[in-house]
Amino acid sequence: GRIGSFIGIDDADKANYLQRIAVEESRLGIPIIFGMDVIHGHKTIFPIPLAEACSFDPELFKATAEIAAQEAAEDGINWTFAHMVDIARDARWGRCAEGAGEDTYLASVFAEAKVRGFQGNDISDRNHVAACIKHFAAYGAAEGGRDYNTVDMSRAKFLETYFPPYAAGIKAGAATVMAAFNDLNGAPCTTDKYLLQTLLRGELGFDGFVISDANGIDHGTAQTSEEAAAQAIEAGCDMDLGANSYINHLEGLVSDGRVSEEYIDRAVRNILRIKLALGLFERPYAVKPDK
Repeated sequence: GRIGSFIGIDDADKANYLQRIAVEESRLGIPIIFGMDVIHGHKTIFPIPLAEACSFDPELFKATAEIAAQEAAEDGINWTFAHMVDIARDARWGRCAEGAGEDTYLASVFAEAKVRGFQGNDISDRNHVAACIKHFAAYGAAEGGRDYNTVDMSRAKFLETYFPPYAAGIKAGAATVMAAFNDLNGAPCTTDKYLLQTLLRGELGFDGFVISDANGIDHGTAQTSEEAAAQAIEAGCDMDLGANSYINHLEGLVSDGRVSEEYIDRAVRNILRIKLALGLFERPYAVKPDK
C-alpha cells in the first residue's frame, strides 16, 4: 500500500504481480495505476507526432492513439504520459518531435483527437488508457531552445498562442495533466497557483489529477526539497514523479503544521477519482488477449 503509481512496467504479468500486492495485501487495498510513455505507438510504431501532424488528418491522429492504447492496455498500462501539445517555434528545442509543431490551431485539433483516441468514449473500457496533456504550460517556449530553461512571455501571447492546445485537450476529457519543468514568468509551473488553480481547474473545469514531470518538484527556486514539496502540494500538483519530495517530506510537513492536511486530502481525492473512472477498483488486473 505504499505505492500509488508505477512507471515503466510494460508486461501484464509483472503488472498483475505488483497489483495483487496492492489490492490483496495492503491495508486499504487501493489499486496501483501504471503509467508509461506511449508517445507514437506501443508495439506498433507510428511516425513521430511531428511527422504525423503533417497529414492534417484528425481521424488518423485518433486512430493511431486508439491502436496504441489497446496495445498498451494489454501490457497492463493504464495511463500514458501523452499527448505533448506544446507549441514549438524554436527548432533548437530538442522535443519538437513530440508535438504538432508551431501552429496553435493544428496543435489544438491534434490534442483533442489524441485524447479521444487514447480514452475512447468510456475510459474504463479495457482497450483504452488515461491520457495526460503535457507540459503545462508553455514548455515549448524555453529560452534559446534549451530544455528546462525559463519561459518569459506576456500573458496575451501565452493565452492566444500557447494555451489553446491545453484547453482543447482538457475539453476533450483528458484525465490527467503534467506540470512542466520550466518556470513561467518566474514561477515554477509545479507551484504556480494561477496555472494549476485559476486556469486549469477554475477556467477549464479540470477534475483529474496533476503530476509533475520527472523530478520537476525539486525545481531549484525553493531553498530545500522540503520547501519545494510544500509549495507544490499547496499549488495543486497532486503527484510527484520521481523526485521523492512528497514521500520524504509531506508527512513531516503536515505533522509540524506547515502544510494543511486538506491539501493532502485534495490530492488523494483527485487521484482516486481517476482510478475509479478507469475501473481499477472493479477490475484491477490486466487481461491478456487470447492468442
